[in-house]
Amino acid sequence: MREAFHEQLDSVFGDLADVCRLVEIAVRDATAALLQGDAEIAERVISSDATIDSAREKIEDKCFSLLSLQQPVAGDLRVVVSALRMISELERMGDLSVHVAKIARLRVPEVAVPEQIRPTMTRMAEVAEDMVARVSRIITDKDVEAAIELGRDDEIMDQLRRRSFTELLSDDWAHGVEAAVDVALLGRYYERIADHAVSVANRIVFVVTGQIPVDA
Repeated sequence: MREAFHEQLDSVFGDLADVCRLVEIAVRDATAALLQGDAEIAERVISSDATIDSAREKIEDKCFSLLSLQQPVAGDLRVVVSALRMISELERMGDLSVHVAKIARLRVPEVAVPEQIRPTMTRMAEVAEDMVARVSRIITDKDVEAAIELGRDDEIMDQLRRRSFTELLSDDWAHGVEAAVDVALLGRYYERIADHAVSVANRIVFVVTGQIPVDA
């Protein structure tokens, strides 16, 4: 019975990694839509949200079934509860990708990101996508070292966010209020994707060690 239970737990983490890969695609495509002003790609990201939501529901159902039928205690309970929290974080990352795609779609045929701030926004998107990809591997391998390292690397995103505000508030900003609002929102979305990635990674540390990282 316990062996079957742990197989079911392992399958939940496999499902979480699969959802994380869907989120990675959503982040990448949302960025492509944003930087290219491509409405078709933006629509694809927006449509993909239903797939991620459906996957979340299936994982939640699995977890609730394990809780009700197996009545796990101690470490096993910790794993199930952590999985529930992780899928919530992953779904939110997908939602944030949709927000990016909606801004891209709103500005078509123009591009929402002015050339002046494009390097910073591109770098933010790259960091967010990289962090999501790493989280997928962290979930699969239950890699505590990689999870802790991801938390430290979040400072890169924080620095980029600060740089974007410096550029927005500079005297030579000539793109108007609408573009400034778009850029401020986009920066926030990418920053939050990174924050959720770190949160998921911290949950893996908790699953393996029973402790949340000090800086979490």
